Amino acid sequence: MSLISREHAPALRQGFRLQWEPRQDCHVLLYPEGMIKLNVSAGQVLDLLDGKRSVAAIIGLLSASFPNVPDIDEDVLTFLEVARAQFWIE
Repeated sequence: MSLISREHAPALRQGFRLQWEPRQDCHVLLYPEGMIKLNVSAGQVLDLLDGKRSVAAIIGLLSASFPNVPDIDEDVLTFLEVARAQFWIE
């Protein structure tokens, strides 16, 4: 069972910024103490967080973009739980 509600509209925590880093060839999450290099799917999920779009809407967008990925909703929910536990999102 997920702790993240599908109705919740997560956003990056204040002080965090997502950006594409050409030298790293990936998205990175910048924060005052450093940088986190993200894999492709993590960057795609975090790029959709705006504090207005619900988790359900984010899952819908990703499901439409990747129709052949089974259980994408559970993957997104699991990642968001990790991101929340790491204090990347609120």
